[in-house]
Amino acid sequence: MLNLSVLLEDSARQHPDRAAVVLGPQRLSYAQVNAAANQVAALLVARGIRPGDKVALTCPNLPYFPIVYYGILKAGAVVVPLNVLLKGREIAYHLKDSDAKAYFCFQGTPELPMGAEGWAGFGEAPECEQFFLITADPAAASTVEGAETLGQALAGQPPVFETVQRAETDPAVILYTSGTTGQAKGAELSHSNLVLNALTCNRLFGTQPATDTHLLVLPLFHSFGSTVNMNAGFATAATLVLLPRFDAAAAVQLLQSEDVTFFAGVPTMYWGLLNALGEGVDVDRIARNMRVAVSGGSSLPVEIIRAVKERFGVTILEGYGLSETSPVATFSDPGGEPRPGSIGIPIWGVEVKLIDPEWKTVDGADEIGEIAVRGHNIMRGYYNRPEATAEVMRDGWFRTGDLARRDADGFYYIVDRAKDMIIRGGFNVYPREIEEVLITHEAVSLAAVIGVPHPSHGEEVKAFVILKPGATATEEELVAWGKEQMASYKYPRVVSIVESLPMTATGKLLKRELK
Repeated sequence: MLNLSVLLEDSARQHPDRAAVVLGPQRLSYAQVNAAANQVAALLVARGIRPGDKVALTCPNLPYFPIVYYGILKAGAVVVPLNVLLKGREIAYHLKDSDAKAYFCFQGTPELPMGAEGWAGFGEAPECEQFFLITADPAAASTVEGAETLGQALAGQPPVFETVQRAETDPAVILYTSGTTGQAKGAELSHSNLVLNALTCNRLFGTQPATDTHLLVLPLFHSFGSTVNMNAGFATAATLVLLPRFDAAAAVQLLQSEDVTFFAGVPTMYWGLLNALGEGVDVDRIARNMRVAVSGGSSLPVEIIRAVKERFGVTILEGYGLSETSPVATFSDPGGEPRPGSIGIPIWGVEVKLIDPEWKTVDGADEIGEIAVRGHNIMRGYYNRPEATAEVMRDGWFRTGDLARRDADGFYYIVDRAKDMIIRGGFNVYPREIEEVLITHEAVSLAAVIGVPHPSHGEEVKAFVILKPGATATEEELVAWGKEQMASYKYPRVVSIVESLPMTATGKLLKRELK
């Protein structure tokens, strides 16, 4: 029997007074976070949530996130973290698809316009048996049908709770990931998937108990931040310094003032940090404390690796993984010299190989194949999608859709992303999903979406649109409409209205010609 919440509980037992989370002047100890999570668990059980039930959570990097996250787990339920940038139609889809019976949603503020702000104006409140608004305003719930504030709901709930134990292979979290076709799918990750991935991270980082301070700039709803920072950090009683929205200057100040030892981010974040080292920044102090720097999402330019080593005295370690792999699958060798552009070697307990479209192994050094992964980190499958699961899993192997080569020493290098996928600022954007939303516009007949180079985001989303006969719409109007319908990292910033699109004889779009 196992419950992922043991990562919090064990640290709260051994280091109750150590700061678990920090947000500005607010500092909560491990004992306080654990007690609050117990209250959330007690609330859910009192409201009829049973082991295996799904509970959704929309919250930025605030202390509420780990409190609710581990509280859901303690109750034996399954956490469904949702991207805070999702809009109304997207939130409604995820709640329905996951069969969520309860929903915790951050209300949003002018500084953090997300969460409930995302579905406000959608025309209806989320459909859940229980709906809790995470807000400091006790009157907020009166403005939302069927909602009550988290503070009101937790009143009177006990700070002690006997955690519901689950089988190691039972689902703990459902992480939504868009495929190259169709709508978002929920990857079911088990308690053992996530516990072992977190412990393996600490094995890689050489972490000692109660010694690290993480600056948490990666969103906690994403597998990178939740595993590498939160779960791995809580497993060793690290202190998590939260930054709800990445701002390079603010991040640099926190690196300095909080004596941060551990930083994880995507390449654009490192670029931002280097450019925010202005007057008044004690770079020597940052460098003295910085112990580990981790990057993922896309390849790091050699120049950034060099500059971070020079300014902060730490070598960035690169890794690779997906939501379906918990997420870490490969990682740099911490004891060896970095190999720029390499995603490293398989982590402990995990196998990696390259395969062809027929699942046959590609053996030769520097030959290109699709990455396949097998080990303790592989998801149970896509929730309620056996056919989609069967497409990507065979004999315990998961095929990632990413193409790579392996050098003679066994180090892997990504050579191409899954077909058509766009990586914008570290977020995966799948054109098919955007195209399906665009064609719901009354004036749009057909749409094709591609990624185009962008100096800071890596890629930008561009849409080519054919209008319906007699319909009128400007490119600017379509951009504005897309902004209302889709999360901010998804909607196309560039739209071109065209008369036709290049196609094959069978009617398939030739996107390579658009590029």
